[in-house]
Amino acid sequence: MIEWIPVSGSTRIVAEAYDSQAERIYVRFPNGVEWWYAACPPTVWEEFTAPGQSRGQYIHRLLNHKPNGRHAS
Repeated sequence: MIEWIPVSGSTRIVAEAYDSQAERIYVRFPNGVEWWYAACPPTVWEEFTAPGQSRGQYIHRLLNHKPNGRHAS
């Protein structure tokens, strides 16, 4: 079960989650669509969630280049 964490201060995503065993980052967009990004070790999760990090820019710069797809919740 994914434990979603609300995100404030981002216009790109409203919630995020991490599955450390599968090394997947999950994001929920304002329109309700949920997306996963694979091949994300804990260091990538830490960078993604670092204070002051633009989630949208990080997704564009790094996560979109990893295996990814729509999450069917």
